Amino acid sequence: MPVHFIAPPAGFGYHEHEPDKKEVQIMADRKASAIWEGTLKGGKGNMHFAGYDGPFTFASRFEEGKGTNPEELLGAAHAGCYSMALSAGLTEAGFPPEKIETTAHVALRNVDGKATITQSHLVCKAQVPGISGEKFQEIAQATKLGCPVSRALAGVEISLEAELVS
Repeated sequence: MPVHFIAPPAGFGYHEHEPDKKEVQIMADRKASAIWEGTLKGGKGNMHFAGYDGPFTFASRFEEGKGTNPEELLGAAHAGCYSMALSAGLTEAGFPPEKIETTAHVALRNVDGKATITQSHLVCKAQVPGISGEKFQEIAQATKLGCPVSRALAGVEISLEAELVS
């Protein structure tokens, strides 16, 4: 895969002649969209990506109403990313997993009067033949902050419960 130098969009303080630009390998660009109609409390919306259509409302986000919300989608992305990254780490260490199941519990809190995502707590159960519990924990913990979604959530507390199951 070719290596390219990528500059942020105009206005982000990057200039072509700067020597500290980073070498970045293009892996994937994805997109998702959302439509919101109406007021915050009375309105409704839909989030769309890859064939998924998820309705959401004020109640589904801030209460226990029917539908999805951005935090659930962020949690699904984090759980999926962590599972894939853990699989890669385990396989690289010589312990290909049979199954990894991860749930992300994403916390939305009112911080200084603003809705804020404060934590993503990962709960992982993995079937990994031949690995010791200590080695599994070492790889699981190292993966916690290394997966791309964890890196994107750098300002959010990320915690992990990882269990080796048979």
